[in-house]
Amino acid sequence: MTVPLVLDASATRWSGRGPDAPLLVLLHGYGADENDLFGLVRYLPSDIAVASVAAPLTPPWPMPGRSWYPIEGLNGRSSSDVTAAAQAVLDWLDAEAPDASRVALLGFSQGAAVSLQALRLAPERFGAVVALSGYATPGALDGDAALRERKPAVFWGRGSHDDVIPAALIAHTAQWLPDHSELSGRVYPGLTHSISEDELDDVHVFLTKWRDRPEDLPV
Repeated sequence: MTVPLVLDASATRWSGRGPDAPLLVLLHGYGADENDLFGLVRYLPSDIAVASVAAPLTPPWPMPGRSWYPIEGLNGRSSSDVTAAAQAVLDWLDAEAPDASRVALLGFSQGAAVSLQALRLAPERFGAVVALSGYATPGALDGDAALRERKPAVFWGRGSHDDVIPAALIAHTAQWLPDHSELSGRVYPGLTHSISEDELDDVHVFLTKWRDRPEDLPV
């Protein structure tokens, strides 16, 4: 029997935590940790709480940091491993932010894949997802039909020179997201597997709209 993944709540970095504030959860990429995306707080809209969580796994030596799921080569991503990581995020929310009235996710690379997978597992829990330099995991999930009906807001940003995410996964995501979300996004010319200031400006606009839209409240 597979042991469920558990996030270390003591490692979470919080900013602006409050019972009535919309909550944005940050999910870092492979080899990073909870400190990596926390520096984005100053680029985000005001009046939201931010929680930057630590992934549950340790990548193979000598890679530093944490990981959400193993990568056996660039094409070795397992959908079941992504799902297990997404479930760990949902469990963390149940334990650490059970009273959050509005929740959005922002993930980079692996964190983006896990964010979209968490949205698929529990479409009713999230008002928006920001997926940066990531992808939607292939394969069907039980929540996909409900997601297609709800069509939550998703921002997908990636660089034109990002050679980390396989082309097949980019093609799949480009077909899958418009059918399952209210999609906005942009391909940034010359950008590699990273985040640019132009992208952060777009993320700020996207999340401000989420913050100010009461109809995004979960039902």
